[in-house]
Amino acid sequence: MTHRLDAHDLKTLSERTIAHYDASADAFWEGTRHHDVSQNYAALLGAIEGPPPFSILDFGCGPGRDVAYFRSLGHEAVGLDGSTRFVAMASAATGCEVLHQQFLELSLPPARFDGVFANASLFHVPTQELGRVLGALRTTLVTRGVLFCSNPRGQDTEGFSGARYGAFHTYETWREHVTAAGFDEIAHYYRPEGLKREEQPWLATVWRRNAGDASSKR
Repeated sequence: MTHRLDAHDLKTLSERTIAHYDASADAFWEGTRHHDVSQNYAALLGAIEGPPPFSILDFGCGPGRDVAYFRSLGHEAVGLDGSTRFVAMASAATGCEVLHQQFLELSLPPARFDGVFANASLFHVPTQELGRVLGALRTTLVTRGVLFCSNPRGQDTEGFSGARYGAFHTYETWREHVTAAGFDEIAHYYRPEGLKREEQPWLATVWRRNAGDASSKR
């Protein structure tokens, strides 16, 4: 990105990215429904303090695969997506609450969730807006709540790849952004497991919300 995106740019990139997912919702479900992300589930759930069940927000829930998994364990799972098709699919498949909100226009209750699961979603947020979005996720977490993120990594570049907008950060840059938003790092790792680093395109990170002035339900 060589210039600051204005309001029109942000609206356009969001609408274009969401339209892609709306148009390919069925194919997306078939292509991702059997992906093994058990390592990511364990990373989030293992970091949340206190006894289960937990209240979990699946940020960018898609058709509902991960919402269904968390619910199957007895947790209170809530989905969120900007795609109308995904919201309908996730709601029908799981019976859980699914919020229809664009990532750049969030309206989330404070201190509501023990954990936020952002699996392959936050990379769609333009870098200039990342602090604001991470701040909204921090606010909706209880004190010491956990944020899990998994994003395709890169060399701090961003822009459209086909019809989707993406920002691809190094670990060091990603850490700077999330730390600045009020989180402490718990762990990070690369995926898929067991491969050489050059064959691991995904960077997974786990974070704990700093204590602040927002009240916690715990």
